Amino acid sequence: MLQAISAIDAIGFVGAVLTTLCWLPQALKSLRERNTQAISFSGTAAFALGIGCWLVYGMAKADAPLILSSAVTLALVTLILALKLRHG
Repeated sequence: MLQAISAIDAIGFVGAVLTTLCWLPQALKSLRERNTQAISFSGTAAFALGIGCWLVYGMAKADAPLILSSAVTLALVTLILALKLRHG
């Protein structure tokens, strides 16, 4: 039986979706244009490391929404970092 989602869980879900999807336009633009000159490698790498920590934390807590959002975000940011290394 499905449980009703609480308001605070709904806010967390919306936040996870937005902070995950915000990287999609950058990843698509970087793939399309092959230009990553304006992207800070060190800033993006630090963000990726932080998301990796959130992923480990989510796994330790068995928090599926945190695991899913962190995994998708980490994949997108890792793609951007790889493109940054490839295209400068």
